[in-house]
Amino acid sequence: MKLYTFEVAPNPRRVALFLKYKGLALDSEEIDLMAGGQFADDFKAINPRCTVPALQLDDGSVLCDVVAICMYLEAQHPQRPLLGQGDLERAQVMGWMHRIFLEGLMAVAEMLRNKGDAFRDRALPGTLNLPQIPELVERGRTRLHAFFDMLDEHLNGRQFIVGDGLSQADIDALVCCDFAGWVKESVPAHCQNLQAWYQRVNEQLA
Repeated sequence: MKLYTFEVAPNPRRVALFLKYKGLALDSEEIDLMAGGQFADDFKAINPRCTVPALQLDDGSVLCDVVAICMYLEAQHPQRPLLGQGDLERAQVMGWMHRIFLEGLMAVAEMLRNKGDAFRDRALPGTLNLPQIPELVERGRTRLHAFFDMLDEHLNGRQFIVGDGLSQADIDALVCCDFAGWVKESVPAHCQNLQAWYQRVNEQLA
């Protein structure tokens, strides 16, 4: 089993924190996204989508979505569960992971990828060349702040996003809060529930 990653990027970091919390170490290889390593022929042969993380299993199968990687590893290593306990909690964690990705992480990505030379014609990850749309920067900012407000309200009276303990939903939301720094945004001062939660989760993952 081998993990292809670029740990400073948000999606690979979601998996890295999953592994760290569970105490798992995988054979891994860094794919330098800043140098275009995801488009190298040898990596494209492993993951034609040209994205990281990608987990290649011993039988040659490749999982290249965070949720799929986490589900597989959770089944293999159920100790210190991160995807919920019981059918309802598992469904809630999965639902929150999806929501955090769409409303939080993608909002930041929208801001990041639609301006500047670094992502020119790379408005979305993958193999498709897409032009930037500068207007999406402000839309992303609006979406991100709505996400912060929503999460702050949800955390009122709660220690964690789902249930009574840390889950992958908390990891994903923490990564989103940190990813916001890439576009010079941060959790607003008025989101006190979210700020307290961030400190609590960050300490658990330290």
